[in-house]
Amino acid sequence: MQLFFNPNIDESTQSFSFDKEESRHIIKVLRKKDSDILHVTNGSGLLFETQITLASDSKCIVEVLSITNAEKPKFHLHLAVAPTKMNDRFEWFIEKATEIGIQEITPIFCDRSERKVINKDRFEKIILSAMKQCNETFLPKLNEAISFKEFIKKQQKGLQLIAHCEETDKKSLKEVLKPSEDVTILIGPEGDFSEKEIALALENNYKPVTLGNTRLRTETAAVVACHSVVFFNEVPNN
Repeated sequence: MQLFFNPNIDESTQSFSFDKEESRHIIKVLRKKDSDILHVTNGSGLLFETQITLASDSKCIVEVLSITNAEKPKFHLHLAVAPTKMNDRFEWFIEKATEIGIQEITPIFCDRSERKVINKDRFEKIILSAMKQCNETFLPKLNEAISFKEFIKKQQKGLQLIAHCEETDKKSLKEVLKPSEDVTILIGPEGDFSEKEIALALENNYKPVTLGNTRLRTETAAVVACHSVVFFNEVPNN
């Protein structure tokens, strides 16, 4: 199934048109024509089966035939991750995390961060493309980049965890997870969180965890954390 995206449609929508760029892609590139079926999501869990009523490359119009409401995940996974020095590594993370099933991402700037600027628009396009590629109907939320200190002041719902490399008393991620529980996990930069940041996180009710016995790159640690939480919640009888 090829999936299209329109954030402005809901259960009351009976027909709608695609913008000029998407219309041209549908008609000129994909060679769709009148009466062809298109599947569209609004990124909020709704899947629309639609039929083309006007196959124009400047304004493709469809009518809604049916709507399916996907079941919302029973947990909310939020990763706050320090942007990597090389942009492509962070882009790889957000693409894979979207495919795996993350709900929210916040880029955080830390004491040892080597990158202090991100291209949010580009990241959002990567997330949208990954969502459509894997036929998901929930679009992950990408927050504005924020400093570690600012983020830590914001109370998050559910379990709050920090994955760091310091040799301190830590439990494995699997040990602290509970089925269907919301969870926020902090992942630091290439040089890890500073001691002050770790202390500040602990003061704000974050629990320290380990993601395994090997030292992982930032983007690898983030993907491992994402997959671990999703897999834990998918496997019965945790």
